[in-house]
Amino acid sequence: MGFTPLAGTRAPVRVWTDPYAIEPQAAKQLRNIGALPWVQGVAVMPDVHFGKGATVGSVIAMRQAVSPAAVGVDIGCGMSAVRTSLTAADLPDDLAGLRSAIEATIPVGFAQRTDSVDTRRIRGLEQAGWDDFWRRFAGLDRRVAQLETRAQRQIGTLGGGNHFIEVCLEQGGADEGRVWLMLHSGSRNIGKELAERHIGVARGLPHNADLPDRDLAVFLAGTPEMDAYRRDLFWAQEYARRNRAVMLALLCGVVREHFPQVGYDEPISCHHNYVSEESYDGVDVLVTRKGAIRAGRGDLGIIPGSMGTGSYIVRGRGNPDAYCSASHGAGRRMSRAQAKRTFSTEDLAAQTAGVECRKDAGVVDEIPGAYKDITEVMAQQEDLVEVVAHLKQVVCVKG
Repeated sequence: MGFTPLAGTRAPVRVWTDPYAIEPQAAKQLRNIGALPWVQGVAVMPDVHFGKGATVGSVIAMRQAVSPAAVGVDIGCGMSAVRTSLTAADLPDDLAGLRSAIEATIPVGFAQRTDSVDTRRIRGLEQAGWDDFWRRFAGLDRRVAQLETRAQRQIGTLGGGNHFIEVCLEQGGADEGRVWLMLHSGSRNIGKELAERHIGVARGLPHNADLPDRDLAVFLAGTPEMDAYRRDLFWAQEYARRNRAVMLALLCGVVREHFPQVGYDEPISCHHNYVSEESYDGVDVLVTRKGAIRAGRGDLGIIPGSMGTGSYIVRGRGNPDAYCSASHGAGRRMSRAQAKRTFSTEDLAAQTAGVECRKDAGVVDEIPGAYKDITEVMAQQEDLVEVVAHLKQVVCVKG
């Protein structure tokens, strides 16, 4: 499709959807971001919608600066997936037992483990770096020092909201019916705690006094505040990656117990709420992807829909106009509160027909009708990614 410039901004804001279809609140956020003096440019993904701090579905390239609220509180949130050797024919007609086994193995919602998981005992989990990773906790913001035990007990836990674990079937092509495992989660409470402390610090800095939106307060390179945030940010991003790796290995173990013959390909993992150091046109920038994945040339990524509509495995095209990025999912078209007012549990059951999942009032806000059409979102970013596989879930576990 290509991009459309958003008018009225200092830095270029390139939009991969109809600019007139963007909700007014989100458009205002994007213009505020484009007005910041440190911003090199902004790429707006087709799943764009209003968000706290900054617009969800935005890619913000800044020179010598970063906005902690633009990154958000679920630092490192993202996706992991792995293709199995199983096919649809290997699965039983009733998948309730498999769903129950997953829920019994991986805590969901606000739950944490009674004791921290022993990563050395998890088959298939990469063992490198765990001791050094936990040693670095002592160097984080001192205001989270008392949360180390909780952070350890939440490794390998899902969380709630739009986080999920799925068993999916590949649609079409030579691998029609191939079983995939997929999950979506982030840095749990520790990422939130770190983010909130740094957001508070940024708002109080003098250079942020006259910003159009106080949520866009930034840290500047070469300052103690920036150094402290980068330290905690990159640790939290690693926490999120390791959290997903633990869950994916545990999920593979559950499936192996049910299907001993199963084999697994190399897993795919990608953040979609994070900061990366990159360079474009010879300019070094800090790229914040809030609700966007990296889609450099050849990069494999995961773009999920909603709990009843399926997902896509993609390969990046490396489009520099989008800062080598693509959407992180379908994107919400209505708030959680509006979804609860609009839809019933009967609607949820109808829209998730054929999926073994919760169908109660506690997840009505995650109903497929609350999200944009994932097929339209994919059509709008054909110049950003190519589709490797189209997946449809048959099991969906939510917090």
